[in-house]
Amino acid sequence: MTVLFVDIVGSTRLVEQLDPEDVRALQRAYFGTVASVLRRWRGVVEKYVGDAVMALFDASGSDGLDAYRAVRAGLDIQAALARRRPAGIRLSVRVGVATGEVLLDLAGVRDGGHGAASGAVITTAARLQEHAPPGGVVVCPATRDAVAGLVEQRPLATLTLAGKTLPLDVWRVTGPAGSRPARHRVPLVGRRRELASAADEVTRALRERRPRWISLVGPPGSGRSRLLHEVTRAVSSVDGVPVRRRVTACPPYPCGELAPLADLVRPRPDATGVDGPGGVLAAFLAAPDDDTAAQRAVVACREALLGLAAEAPVVVAVDDLDRAAPALRRFLHQLHVSAGERGLPLAVVTTCGSGSADPLPAPARRIPLEPLGPLDTGRLLRHLLDRAGRPAALAARLVTLVGGNPAVAAAYAGAEPSGVPAAARRLVDARLDRLDGTHRAVLLAAAASGGPAGAAAVEAMLGWPAGRAEPVLRALAAARLLHPVAAGRWAVDALVARVAALRLSRAVRADFARRLRAAKDTAAGRVPGAATGVPSRGAGEREVCPLGAGRSRRSGGGARPAPVPPDRTDACDTVPGQPGRAGALPAEPGRAGALPAEPGRAGQPVRAGPAAAATRIVPGVTAWPGQRSSPSSVVAAWPDPSPVVTAGRERRIGPPWRVGRNRRRTEPGGHALGLAA
Repeated sequence: MTVLFVDIVGSTRLVEQLDPEDVRALQRAYFGTVASVLRRWRGVVEKYVGDAVMALFDASGSDGLDAYRAVRAGLDIQAALARRRPAGIRLSVRVGVATGEVLLDLAGVRDGGHGAASGAVITTAARLQEHAPPGGVVVCPATRDAVAGLVEQRPLATLTLAGKTLPLDVWRVTGPAGSRPARHRVPLVGRRRELASAADEVTRALRERRPRWISLVGPPGSGRSRLLHEVTRAVSSVDGVPVRRRVTACPPYPCGELAPLADLVRPRPDATGVDGPGGVLAAFLAAPDDDTAAQRAVVACREALLGLAAEAPVVVAVDDLDRAAPALRRFLHQLHVSAGERGLPLAVVTTCGSGSADPLPAPARRIPLEPLGPLDTGRLLRHLLDRAGRPAALAARLVTLVGGNPAVAAAYAGAEPSGVPAAARRLVDARLDRLDGTHRAVLLAAAASGGPAGAAAVEAMLGWPAGRAEPVLRALAAARLLHPVAAGRWAVDALVARVAALRLSRAVRADFARRLRAAKDTAAGRVPGAATGVPSRGAGEREVCPLGAGRSRRSGGGARPAPVPPDRTDACDTVPGQPGRAGALPAEPGRAGALPAEPGRAGQPVRAGPAAAATRIVPGVTAWPGQRSSPSSVVAAWPDPSPVVTAGRERRIGPPWRVGRNRRRTEPGGHALGLAA
């Protein structure tokens, strides 16, 4: 998780000079400005400490760009306060941003409660803020690596922070990164077929003067940006006529919808003889982030590119089109259609993610980027290890962990095989957080099985009826998170299994192991638990999935369940979807991935542990194995892969969960407990 701290410089001296009414007006304007910027960048305010604001990024689900959003929020806070001048006073603030593992209470985050997050990274962010220059945004090494290439950074002096054993290198962020050509120092490996196909499509389009759209499709880290670069280089001329290349990239969360167009129409050295831009086009190039100027210049931009194509073949290359705003997609579609109507030599080459469903104008060609094979992965690893000055023999150990993903290979080339590099973990975390609760629960159970798992083993670990896991396993295999190893058995990708282990608490892993042993004992005709001395459950006691069996729904990149008030005993009042509650998600019947409530459970008392009071159960409700509940305790199933457990005032319930970067638990004594696997 990434943590941001912002505080006012010299607030004590400032407040002493103001009347209480002026202080109140200043605080409201300041906190309101900061909170609005944080909401825009999907940050969550965790607490206010005097004049300081602490915010969390990745509290509800990772998109792989959490550190980038935090840094951009810090820059925007500085700019917003400089423009607004709350209460007529020019405020100077410091911002510190740090990335690391935390212990997160999901219910506390939803309520905006203090102490929702705990961990050393919070202290680091606070200390960085104290050492930041007025008006500056400083970041730790982990954040710096996560935003490399996306923002402009310059190193500051190495600092010794209070409470830190070792000195810490820090960087100051000065603004978003400008467009610059990518630098590739490693030979292209394993993409000859895709390169030849794309280059052939481009050449045909230019030679026949029939515009064509080529889309390079692959998951993050598959090397699609590198392939786009190689395609534009491969087609340098057609029938002796030089090809003009216009290349741009869509940054994450761009400031202007059409800002990437500036790179396509800005005069370049290879545009000799072409008239320079004028009028609205010049105004757009001077302020590409201004949407008003961009909308006025759309026609001028299109005509400029069509004019280039009338003189010589043109290749328009756009990287990361799935990040683009609809306005930019419409522009490219109209450019392609107009070039076809005029019979101009123009080709559009784009890259996008595997899940993109954006319709392409005909004629079009999608070229998928499959994972590299073991031989190509080994070759790439040896190149990367050689550049890093590490033994090439490590390639044999890393091949299975890389999984054919070039970005993961680059991450492991500079890390130890025993760990999970931060860059690789960000990629996997984002993939797991895009899954709904059903698929994520099955994947984590399969990963915890310790080897190839079948549907029966997964169902035993989750407490599901027979036949429920099989279609989910097949869907995960189609998404390349699992791979079949035998009839009816699947293995989890090695890197995914490592990250999954970091997201599960020790208690859940132990419970999974117990369930798996019990299932094997039953299949062998033994009494469950007899071999290990673990007592089996009594009659009437129900095995319940430790990840929860409630309905799951993902919204806005990862909606999480609202907490249950601890002093309420009416379970019906705590069902998700109550009117007027912020973030409450109704359980939608028939929704893909939704799990129906098991018949016969509504209103039945469930024994939740020795000498436990009967707990009222509503449809879809789950209980934790071996927990003790009080008469006012309610255990409810939520639209999330894990239940939220709300304890009454008498005692806390639930195991003490341990957490990594994307593992959640609550501290002892908390009212609400939750695990988001």
